[in-house]
Amino acid sequence: MTDSVGKKIPVVLDTDIGTDIDDTWALTMLLRSPELDPKLILTENGNTTYRAKIVAKILERSGYTDIPIGIGIHLSDEEGPQSPWVEDYEIKRYPGTIYKDGIKALIETIMNSSEIVTLICIGPLTNIAAALEIEPKIATKAKFVGMHGCIYKSPPWYGGGKGGVVPEYNVRTDPKACQKVFSAPWDMTITPIDTCGFVRLKGKKYQIIREYDDPLIRDLMENYKIWLQSYGGNWKEKFETQSSILFDTVAVYLAFSNDLLVMKDLGVRITDDGYTIVDEKARTVHCAVEWRSLSAFEDFIVERLTGETV
Repeated sequence: MTDSVGKKIPVVLDTDIGTDIDDTWALTMLLRSPELDPKLILTENGNTTYRAKIVAKILERSGYTDIPIGIGIHLSDEEGPQSPWVEDYEIKRYPGTIYKDGIKALIETIMNSSEIVTLICIGPLTNIAAALEIEPKIATKAKFVGMHGCIYKSPPWYGGGKGGVVPEYNVRTDPKACQKVFSAPWDMTITPIDTCGFVRLKGKKYQIIREYDDPLIRDLMENYKIWLQSYGGNWKEKFETQSSILFDTVAVYLAFSNDLLVMKDLGVRITDDGYTIVDEKARTVHCAVEWRSLSAFEDFIVERLTGETV
C-alpha cells in the first residue's frame, strides 16, 4: 500500500490481455488505483502485438499515454476475441512510448528503478522467465504478485472439474517458465483460483459499472460485449446481468493490500504438467487461500472503478 506520505508503488503489469476479458478489467482497475504507479505494461503470450494494440487503444482513449507499453515474446500470429475492437487501430499511432523489445524494457525498468518494483503478472510467465535468464538480478529488485495456480480447490465449473485441484491455465500454458519464476529469490504473492476464481459481479454491483458514463469504463464494456459475442449463446443476457469471472483483479489488489483475504505462507512447487503443489521443501510463497469477505471485495471493485458506493 502507499506509505505514510502517500508515495505510490511502482508497478509493471505483465498481461495476456485479449484472450480472457478479466485482463481488461484488471487493467482498468490498475489505472483507477491511486496506490499504484504503472511504469510499464508488457504484453504476454501468443500474439503480443495484438495484445499491445488493445492496451494502446485503451490508454490513448482514456488519457494514460504517459505509460509505456512493451511488446513481449511473439509466439503466434493468431488474434483473440477482442480483435474486432482494434481491427482499425494502428499501434504506430500510439502517442506514448512503445518498446518492440519488451523484455529489455522490463529489465531496464526494474534495474534502473531506485525503488523495489512490484511485478503484477496476470498471464503465463514466458516473458518473465526470459527476463530472468538474461538478468537474474531483477529478482532482487522486484516483488512478484501473480494470478497463478490452484492450491486446494477450484470453482466447480473450472476446466470441467468438480471443485478439486486442477492445473490452472497461466501455469499449465508454460510450466517450465513458471518453474523458473517460482524458484527465483524475489518475494512472491499469488492469488490462485481458490480465491480469484470466485469473483463475479451481479445485480446492482454490476449495473453500477455497466451504466457508468466514463471513457475508460465505456471501453471496458465495449470489450466485454465483443468478447461475449465471440462465444455466442445467450451473450445478451449475460451482458445485461453479470460480469465474467474477474480473476486478475485480485492480483492488482494484492499489489497494495491483502486486507480482504486470508493469506498463508506455503512452500509451492510447480510440476511439469502444470499443477501447483504444496511442498514444504519448496520456496515460500504468500498465498491468498480464502476470502475474509468476497462481498466486500466486489464492493471495492465497484467503488474503485466508478467512485460510487454500493
